[in-house]
Amino acid sequence: MGKESRARVLKDHQAMAIGRGIRISPRKLNLVAQSIRGKKAEAALNELTFSQKRVAGTVKKVLESAIANAENNHDLDVDSLIVTQASVGKNMVLKRFHARARGRGAGIEKPFSQITIVVEEIKAKKEEAEPKGKKKAAGKSGKKPTAKKAAGKPAAKKTKKAASQGTKEKA
Repeated sequence: MGKESRARVLKDHQAMAIGRGIRISPRKLNLVAQSIRGKKAEAALNELTFSQKRVAGTVKKVLESAIANAENNHDLDVDSLIVTQASVGKNMVLKRFHARARGRGAGIEKPFSQITIVVEEIKAKKEEAEPKGKKKAAGKSGKKPTAKKAAGKPAAKKTKKAASQGTKEKA
């Protein structure tokens, strides 16, 4: 008699890995997570391998774990995986203090974060019969119509001085 297994949260063509207790602020970790969102798994691994950020190595381990989960647990094709989600969240915060002048103390917070990476298998999409450029409606050219100059535009108004000079010349 064991505990019943939890229902699967993800779809059949998805796999997930979670990295907990990463000693960096969520804001800094999210910068690295943004760089891999929506990319193919192979491109994301390359991005993390050559990244200058300190936490990139930890994120790479989590991504490799998600890829391994997809391959071993869910029988997904590794070559067709993309990173669909890379979400970052807060974890615990260690509170320390720094001694200051006159017997005071200043607080120091040492934040921890966690990252959740979801990879998804994409199937090869069929090529469409028409190229993307030919989807425009018939009868329209690719150029925007140029604005025509208005022929019936009223002439510039004369100033009072110019109007009075014009009447003197006529007389």
